[in-house]
Amino acid sequence: MKSIDKYMKKLLYVSIILSVMLVAGIPMIIIGATSKIYAVMGIGIAFAAIGFYGTPIAWSIYGSNMPLKRVVSAVCEEHLYTVGEISQQLSMKESAVRGWLDKAFNKGFLKGYKREGDAILLNDNLAADKKEFVAHCPNCGATFTYTLDKARCPYCNSPVIK
Repeated sequence: MKSIDKYMKKLLYVSIILSVMLVAGIPMIIIGATSKIYAVMGIGIAFAAIGFYGTPIAWSIYGSNMPLKRVVSAVCEEHLYTVGEISQQLSMKESAVRGWLDKAFNKGFLKGYKREGDAILLNDNLAADKKEFVAHCPNCGATFTYTLDKARCPYCNSPVIK
């Protein structure tokens, strides 16, 4: 869920920045032209042009991705695991839900899940190096957890004997 939130925040920030550029560009043009500060006027023209064309595009992209966030939320937070359940809960057509799920999986927003037809399942095929094991260090006597990529005692740095 963190990755979709980060993605949506980026889209929101870009939309806000472009909106501010549009609004700030117009007075910069006027001030630059009346004060004969051509650098300010040029920056104002650039801000106004970028803001004028970019603002509606950015807000459209942000708004059109809200259903994506909602579908990811339905899976991760509401624990809805079939296309039918998600479509019923969100009042969306099943074909639309399938499309949003495809996009969510392609962008990596549903890590730890896999899709089999219309069902969404927890992915049991996670990488082995991410599994945690418990060990007892023969050198310092500490009990600790480790992963295969960090198979050392965190206290004395002795390697784990498997």
